[in-house]
Amino acid sequence: MAFENLADKLSQTFAKLRGKGKLTESDIKVAMREVKLALLEADVSFKIVKDFISNVSERAVGAEVLESLTPGQHVIKIVNEELTALMGGAAEKLTYSPNPPSVYMLVGLQGAGKTTTCAKLAGLLRKDGKRPLLVACDVYRPAAIKQLQVVGKQLDIPVYAEEDCKDPVGISERALRHARSNLNDVVLIDTAGRLHIDETLMGELCDIKAAVNPQEILLTVDAMTGQDAVNVAQSFHEQLSVDGVILTKLDGDTRGGAALSVRAVTGKPIKYAGMGEKLSDLEVFHPERMASRILGMGDVLTLIEKAEQAFDEKKAIELEQKMRNERFTLNDFLDQMEQMKNMGPLSSLLDMIPGMDKAKLKGVTVDEKQFARLGAMIQSMTMEERENPSIINSSRKQRIANGSGTKVSDVNALLKQFDQMCKMMKQFTNPKKMKRGKMRFPFPM
Repeated sequence: MAFENLADKLSQTFAKLRGKGKLTESDIKVAMREVKLALLEADVSFKIVKDFISNVSERAVGAEVLESLTPGQHVIKIVNEELTALMGGAAEKLTYSPNPPSVYMLVGLQGAGKTTTCAKLAGLLRKDGKRPLLVACDVYRPAAIKQLQVVGKQLDIPVYAEEDCKDPVGISERALRHARSNLNDVVLIDTAGRLHIDETLMGELCDIKAAVNPQEILLTVDAMTGQDAVNVAQSFHEQLSVDGVILTKLDGDTRGGAALSVRAVTGKPIKYAGMGEKLSDLEVFHPERMASRILGMGDVLTLIEKAEQAFDEKKAIELEQKMRNERFTLNDFLDQMEQMKNMGPLSSLLDMIPGMDKAKLKGVTVDEKQFARLGAMIQSMTMEERENPSIINSSRKQRIANGSGTKVSDVNALLKQFDQMCKMMKQFTNPKKMKRGKMRFPFPM
């Protein structure tokens, strides 16, 4: 999870503050020293850390504490506000050209994930009603064009490519004409990865910029780059004047220093964050939500948005009716698991829930493969067995286990879990039991 180490360190620091009724200047100095070390360990640039600590200390010392807050909570509030400001303040989406197509150049180091991100962004923009065109201008990396074509096909988004041409400037110009004639209102140019110190290749980017006059240049930064992300961002911005940043692989970096450094160095917003390997795992970057997650306050809004995207409203209404009529089946159980999987890794979802004790969750692993095993067992059943699990006897259990590559004990566990869920649903849909306080959760909390 992104910022995991930083979040752990900050939660330990603020736990000490919460226990104090009144904070002295000495308490704040000790806390800020620990916050400073936590930020440096998270790979945040030293200058940025120094400014951040200075701002927080200045606001915290001698500040009037709101009646509704304790001094410790007040310091946490200030740190939350400063973290949010450090990452940009508010979410910023792409701007569009008044004269379509809007052209976006994705630039960055090799291996930063530009090609995949290009496709992810195209998929996201299509959800907003746009008609994107992907342009393959990485003429140097072997199979780069093929990779863009593959991900484009997976998303059913057209790709403009000239496989025998080694002139990315000419390709981008002709792609723009192609977009106009085919009514594509968004053009996403996938450029070749290059070192920021390579003058020839950086000059090539400047030539593409001059040729197509992009609406925005988006710097793609690998969140795992660490402090070097600062030098990369600074150099690309000086030479190209980037308009925004896309952080990739943020889900795989426990430090997350790049997210806190790049915005401060370039002065440009982080617009999107890659949170997984799927082509749907690109999110609008919300500084206030990320700050909340870092400080262990959860991220309910993102959780709700993920649920809205993953869950079918019509199916939800049908499920409610089935629950009320006590007709919940294993088919419904399977359908709910599939929709849960669409929300992303369970570990990242737990991180969005406010009040989750990360110390207690430390070392707890969520077995994502369990979903696949449960699904295989249900799919190995006949339709009659799924509708009426009570008919599943010993011989049927053996057949289901053989068909799903599991054991009879696994089938028994699934049926028991399903039975417990049905009992819990009866309690939820029985207002008398809930009113009398008779509701019991079948799962250990």
